[in-house]
Amino acid sequence: SSGINAEWPLRPGYNVDPGEAAIIFDKFVGVKSSVYGEGTHMRIPFIQEPVIFDIKSRPRSVPVTTGSKDLQTVNLTLRILFHPDPTLLPSIYTNIGQDYDERILPSIVDEVLKSVVAKYDASELITQRDSVSNSVADELTRRAETFGIYLDDISITHLTFGSDFARAVESKQVAQQEAERSRDYVEKAEFEKEAAIISAEGDAEAAKMLSVAFDKVGDSLIELRKMEAAEEIANNLASSRNVVYLPKDKGMLLNLPA
Repeated sequence: SSGINAEWPLRPGYNVDPGEAAIIFDKFVGVKSSVYGEGTHMRIPFIQEPVIFDIKSRPRSVPVTTGSKDLQTVNLTLRILFHPDPTLLPSIYTNIGQDYDERILPSIVDEVLKSVVAKYDASELITQRDSVSNSVADELTRRAETFGIYLDDISITHLTFGSDFARAVESKQVAQQEAERSRDYVEKAEFEKEAAIISAEGDAEAAKMLSVAFDKVGDSLIELRKMEAAEEIANNLASSRNVVYLPKDKGMLLNLPA
């Protein structure tokens, strides 16, 4: 396991397991620049102590609470897979310590997430989540590498908002529904207006056509309508039993009851 080798102080050799790397702390010269991979290595008892690092890719989740561009509270959890650059282990141990991940990762994750999230509105964090993730990954990778840490995978596993945002979303939905109803009403009114205009234009066109027809025919059409009306009246009288016709040029006596 990682840490200063716990073997007997007099034993000159030490083992490095697969997925690990070792550096040597010398009591006289400090941390030596060499890095030792898996296998058995030699040391000077009492003077040199091996420091073992786990260099396999390991997961870590970092929760962060920050604010969006429109001042909404945002709760995120970032999951990362990381491992140290083996060639930089002497520098990491000297400048940060063997618990480099505990000291560095929460700090830079918090810094990067706050910087990136502040560029987006709350709604954009949802609709543009891929863009947000890419921005976080690019910036976090750059920051981690300055400390000798490689990030193998970065993903936002949790994203929620404060209660104010939930109320704002509900209010926005209500406003959108009201706007849609108003738009439907306006569209219906416009349709009815257009239908009335078309109907009026049709009536005007029909009146114009009748006027033109009357102008062309003259009084003939009126006389025709009179003849049709007179014929209809004559037919009605002929079918009535109480009507008697008298010849125009002859006299006739009628036997009327006394």
